[in-house]
Amino acid sequence: MLIKKLLYPCWKLSDEKLHSKFKNKRVLITGASHGIGRELACRLMSCQTKLLLVARDINELQGLCEKAVAMGCEAECRSVDLRDRTALDALCDELRQQNTPIDYYFANAGKSIHREITSALDRLHDYDRTMDVNYRAMVALALTCIPLMKPVKGTMVYTSSVSSLYPPAPGWSAYHASKCAGNTWCETANAELSKHGIHIKIAYMPLVHTQMSDVNTTYKKMPAYTAAEAAELLIRLAVECRDSYKPWWTRITAPLATLLSPIIRFAYKHIS
Repeated sequence: MLIKKLLYPCWKLSDEKLHSKFKNKRVLITGASHGIGRELACRLMSCQTKLLLVARDINELQGLCEKAVAMGCEAECRSVDLRDRTALDALCDELRQQNTPIDYYFANAGKSIHREITSALDRLHDYDRTMDVNYRAMVALALTCIPLMKPVKGTMVYTSSVSSLYPPAPGWSAYHASKCAGNTWCETANAELSKHGIHIKIAYMPLVHTQMSDVNTTYKKMPAYTAAEAAELLIRLAVECRDSYKPWWTRITAPLATLLSPIIRFAYKHIS
């Protein structure tokens, strides 16, 4: 427990500040039916946020919408598989036609996959699906939301991975490539769009206990953020002045890992 508190500190935004920043704001959340996205939606329900929830699981989404409405929120949901480009295009077209301002876009949907390249020689679809969710869909919705965020000086928060700050480890070629592509796009977009009052932020999230991560029994036993704690970090990042969230320990370990990257890569080649 002490190790978790040291490595994964979390400070909850006060209810007063939450209300001041999110009341009556329109918020788009992808990956909203489970894990971090679900906790994000539940946390924002308490301040009469106007929620647009996107995920695959329609039953979970409808349940969340009913809960939100019961708490005084406006809420709607769209069941969309972000790997399905036709369905994604339809969602983007709908948002453009509605032409309703979006104050916050939480690009939270994600796909994780661990498979060595030699085991994926006939599995190009692994890369397609991972890139579609972690990068392409995020960009497609961002391009749609930018004109809708401009009048309200909106904010986008991309849920990335702390692992993208370190030398890439074996087995994660699809995942790391997609997240690093997302990071680069967001950094570029932030540089370009800040003059319009739009802020693009990256959360380099460490391990979080969710349905997706806990499939790996090793991860399940490790200290990590809960989905609710991770959602709180995204909310704080959205309203604070900084452009990214990185765990405090990356300030020490990431530069050190970069310095030692030849040794790390040598170890990967001979140990994996």
